[in-house]
Amino acid sequence: MELAIYNQKGQDTGRKAVLNDEVFAITPNEHAVYLDVKQYLANQRQGTHKSKERSEVSGSTRKLHKQKGGGGSRIGDINSPVLVGGGRVFGPRPRDYRFKLNQKVKNLARRSALSQKVLDNGIIIIEDITLNAPKTKDFVDVTKNLKIEGQKSLFVLADKNENLYLSSRNVPDVRLMNANDINTYAVMNTKALVITEKSLEIINKL
Repeated sequence: MELAIYNQKGQDTGRKAVLNDEVFAITPNEHAVYLDVKQYLANQRQGTHKSKERSEVSGSTRKLHKQKGGGGSRIGDINSPVLVGGGRVFGPRPRDYRFKLNQKVKNLARRSALSQKVLDNGIIIIEDITLNAPKTKDFVDVTKNLKIEGQKSLFVLADKNENLYLSSRNVPDVRLMNANDINTYAVMNTKALVITEKSLEIINKL
């Protein structure tokens, strides 16, 4: 599979980039994508939620009234979950939400996400992005030239680019990522996937 290569001015260079069919042209496996995204989001959870149960609420343990003969319902102490200010029944406790996912499934999910992005015409191959100094306006001009201004975009780079990072960090819905760190969630959670030539060489080997 081949895609046109553009420069940062949005002009077609006349050259073509070769995309590895094993990465960009497979039949997307939706379930693998679902599992990988689910694991990614689960790993982001802190799991520090906690509510006080009956034994943890501060209050007297004196029985409020006798069990029988008063004409009312049975009741224990003031920490009872049925009373205002009482403990919570089966409340959340700190836990680890992470779970294991086989590497082959994760690789399949990533390739499926990239293949789906090709089907959606959401991939742009660019020569390279060179900024002489950190300047947000220059980076915004690049997004305008590529006709992706205002869209949720992911720029995949082969090497660290300090000027590009500093110029883009104040632009809404734009994220930069190293080609070695690309994952299923990042690909699926974007509309425009901008890949540099050098980073494409890395992704083709995934």
